[in-house]
Amino acid sequence: MSTRQHGAPDRSYQQRMDALKKGNDVRHRRSELKRNLKGGRVQPLPLLVDPPWWLDTFKVIDLLIACPKNGRVRANAVLKRLQISPSKTLGGLSDRQRQALANHLRRGDSA
Repeated sequence: MSTRQHGAPDRSYQQRMDALKKGNDVRHRRSELKRNLKGGRVQPLPLLVDPPWWLDTFKVIDLLIACPKNGRVRANAVLKRLQISPSKTLGGLSDRQRQALANHLRRGDSA
């Protein structure tokens, strides 16, 4: 029995290194995606409709901010209008929220 009361579960050195590698991979992919979204080389709609595993915990607001001509204020206005919490992740969107956001992206609306 572990004497630890709280915190992360006990993991082996290899498990910790694997988790660190996975986390670094996710961060790298997301930073590259943000650059590509901002540069217009990647469209956000396919990512919203069928997000890869490494985007499940990516915040919707970060996706909107990374798109050209969007900033925090416009992204927050869109989320408010669509009744989506600013803390919502791509993987946590309901079907209604995903559809509303997809329609917004298809139309290319601003806030």
